[in-house]
Amino acid sequence: MNLEMIEAGWLSLLPPLVAITLALISKEVYSSLFLGVLTGMCVYCFSTGETILQAVTYVFDMIAVKIGDNGYMIIFLVLLGSLVVVVSRSGGSYAYGQWAGKRIKSKVSAKLATSLLGLLIFVDDGFNCLTVGTVMRPITDKCKISREKLAYLLDATAAPICIIAPISSWAVAVASEVEEAGGLNAFIRTIPYNLYAILTIVMVFFLSITDFDFGPMKKAENDLHKEDGVANKEEETAKRGRVTDLAAPILTLIVCSILGMAYVGGCFEGRSFAEAIGENPTAGLTLGTFAALIVAMLLYIPRKLMTLREFMAGVIDGIKTMIPALTILILAWALGGVCREMIGTGLFVSDFVITADLSLSFLPAIVFAVAAFLSFSMGTAWGTFGILLPIVSMLCVGNEGAVGAEGVAVLIPALGATLAGSVYGDHCSPISDTTILASTGAQCEHLRHVETQLPYATLVAVVCFAGYLVAGFVRNPWITIAVSVALLFLAFGLIARLEKQGRTKKA
Repeated sequence: MNLEMIEAGWLSLLPPLVAITLALISKEVYSSLFLGVLTGMCVYCFSTGETILQAVTYVFDMIAVKIGDNGYMIIFLVLLGSLVVVVSRSGGSYAYGQWAGKRIKSKVSAKLATSLLGLLIFVDDGFNCLTVGTVMRPITDKCKISREKLAYLLDATAAPICIIAPISSWAVAVASEVEEAGGLNAFIRTIPYNLYAILTIVMVFFLSITDFDFGPMKKAENDLHKEDGVANKEEETAKRGRVTDLAAPILTLIVCSILGMAYVGGCFEGRSFAEAIGENPTAGLTLGTFAALIVAMLLYIPRKLMTLREFMAGVIDGIKTMIPALTILILAWALGGVCREMIGTGLFVSDFVITADLSLSFLPAIVFAVAAFLSFSMGTAWGTFGILLPIVSMLCVGNEGAVGAEGVAVLIPALGATLAGSVYGDHCSPISDTTILASTGAQCEHLRHVETQLPYATLVAVVCFAGYLVAGFVRNPWITIAVSVALLFLAFGLIARLEKQGRTKKA
């Protein structure tokens, strides 16, 4: 679409607000996203004097463009869906569940294993959610951990670890946005100030070690306990498989995906590994998933676990399982395209930051809040920090910003706050691709995942806001982290006390 972007002012906030509000009220995400995209196109067309019929046409133009722009992601997802189904039908998932069940017998160990595996796969967030979900879902089901809790663990160890890992697609994207501030070196310096990522990981391990839960998540866990667990429907018929029937394709997927990202990005032609994996990560993931499917076929068909016809039927059925997630993703991409490329949602919010008369000591906290709102509204961390990082750099040390020692001192905390706010919004937004893929990886209803994890993510975000108030004045990362962790555990204690008082009143 070659249309010129307009400045729609506060109306640019309408599309994401319509989509998110309708989704939360109606519990129906497809029509809500579509109406959000249509609202954005109506804002554009009414502002430019075009008709509502043209607005409808633009909706499908945008959808078509986003399908083309994200073609590799779509191919990767359908191939991964196919891999999950054929591995399941081979009996590999069942065998792995039986094997792991003898070693991982408690909820604590299952949650810890999920969290640790999530932290180990830090190259890409979507890959993280789907791979860890495939491996751990049979185990968490057996240990009576709700799909909602599994989805949270996947989501909370995806983007948060990717945004603080120096070797990841996220690190390369951030480094490219802060070249004037020092590139990759500046990114590394922001890691101690990325409070949302650090506190989310702390919270994940606290929740894994304890039975502490609150809000809708506690109800989901209690309801599961009453129902005596969920049925693992994947392996009712196939019991001839071995652990290697899951392990070999998954290991191939991981190794070949990393090699694929390096190959596509030119690592074998002289570029550094860190630069290469950020060039076109989804293309590399597609190559890795295809390689894993080939390995699966060579493992299963010669041993007659399935015929070629049955294998290909599994491939097609796997594609079908991804259609709901792909539909949500495509509509979310279209909504993000409308906001960023046509009605200037990001520019409207960033202009507010620029024109506001801000004290630099309050800048990290304010930038965190603005980034969180923008990322939640647009459903993209990358789009958010792509807009805000140059603005923050300009405010601190740019030609029109606060040149001097104070601006330089607050630059890194403010950049860290920008990244943290972007990840928070991406983590809990119902239109974020990471949120959608976490739901898919856990096979959890999408809006149930959003509803149950929102209080957890928001608790961490509130503590982060207080932490960034400290960071703006103290400007020492270790004091900031210590205060923030203390505040987080203080919040845990307060919630536990309030719940205890609530139970006492009911009794």
